[in-house]
Amino acid sequence: MIKYIIFSLALLSSLYSQVDISLYPSIVKIANTFRVDLKSDTRLTQAPSVSFMGKTYQMFSKNWSENSYEVFIPISYYTKQTKYNVNISYNLDDKIYKKRLYIDVVDANYKKNEIITVAKGKVKLSSKNKKKSSNEYNIVYKNVYSVVSSKNYIKNSKFINPMQTKITSDFGTARIYNGIKKSYHTGVDFRAKIGSKIYATNDGVVALTMKRFYLGNVIYINHGRGLYSYYSHLSKILVKKGQNIKKGEVIALSGKTGRITGPHLHYAMRLYNTTIDPLGFHKLYNEGIK
Repeated sequence: MIKYIIFSLALLSSLYSQVDISLYPSIVKIANTFRVDLKSDTRLTQAPSVSFMGKTYQMFSKNWSENSYEVFIPISYYTKQTKYNVNISYNLDDKIYKKRLYIDVVDANYKKNEIITVAKGKVKLSSKNKKKSSNEYNIVYKNVYSVVSSKNYIKNSKFINPMQTKITSDFGTARIYNGIKKSYHTGVDFRAKIGSKIYATNDGVVALTMKRFYLGNVIYINHGRGLYSYYSHLSKILVKKGQNIKKGEVIALSGKTGRITGPHLHYAMRLYNTTIDPLGFHKLYNEGIK
């Protein structure tokens, strides 16, 4: 009789379990990020997942809870502006449930045609420099972009800016180098004299430090769960690969290495190997911190 009562209570619990799933924001600008939240009043038997634009993203426990999960998902700069399905799958009492929500991807109205003049060899690359640049990217991809850690190094801490100086070039601006339209600005530029202190924007682990053709001296910090920040054109790197980093720690000095017209800090982010607006991510992440 007691076993029957326990079984009945368990059955009723599964029948009336409440699972709330939400997207924020539901209207997302290109090259920005949205968050999927899932909350259940009972323990889930495994981590939920989200399918979006042909990719599957594991959701992660929020604050070490077994019934509250989240994941941040990037929108590429080249994403078509339209409505997209966001499919969430979760396992409750060994039964798989699915829910479909929607987001609208809209224009971010980034600035057009920022004109920049640099040395000719920094725009039209020689065969040697093309190979060098390609080899550098392969190193970064192997050690940074392709590595997704399930560990959260941030631990519920708000992001800060790497410097408290004027922003001289915004994210997303279409750029013309020596009269040739080449790319868009993949980060945010902060005004900095040579030798100014650069601060880590949040906790993490140094994934890689190196000197690159375009970015000069650069530091990549792994914040966990697919998120990396990086800091470029540095005059001096003060940290080493594998080093644990605390938010606000001085990690480098600003400089003018790489393809550059003058000294400054180029600060950028990638989430699941997708370039995103770093300050836009700061805002979204910080809004979720109580």
